[in-house]
Amino acid sequence: MDDKKSKILTYVTGIIGLIGFYFFVRIVMEGDDPITESADLQASILSPFISFAIFLLIATAAISVIFSLLNMAKHPDVLKRTLLGVAVMAVLLVLAYFFATDEAVTDGMGKIIKGGEAGSVSKWVSALINYSFILGSIGLVFFLYDFVKSLVKN
Repeated sequence: MDDKKSKILTYVTGIIGLIGFYFFVRIVMEGDDPITESADLQASILSPFISFAIFLLIATAAISVIFSLLNMAKHPDVLKRTLLGVAVMAVLLVLAYFFATDEAVTDGMGKIIKGGEAGSVSKWVSALINYSFILGSIGLVFFLYDFVKSLVKN
């Protein structure tokens, strides 16, 4: 990164830090009890802080996505690997959906949980639980493989 962009980035992060510090000082000056007891105080202190945090989250996510897309457009090999990864993830999701059940969700006593009736929502919940299990299992296998490989290497 050139010196000019680095300075601009330093100033922007400094300004964001100062704004965050300002909100921190305002919250600490008021104290816990007055903030929890007064809705007007919450609206005047916490609402702007939460809005600022949401803005930072959205801006960070947008910048990350934009720069990732630009990087993939500049490097076709990266784009090809990314599309291959997305395709593999889609295949795993289809497998998880295929093996999912659409039965009603019950508690320990066998009663149907409110909102857990049988149907497509229940099937998607089951599919996403299966999907999480599949991804976690793949991650664990790669972790153990890397761990054993590093033990053998040393």
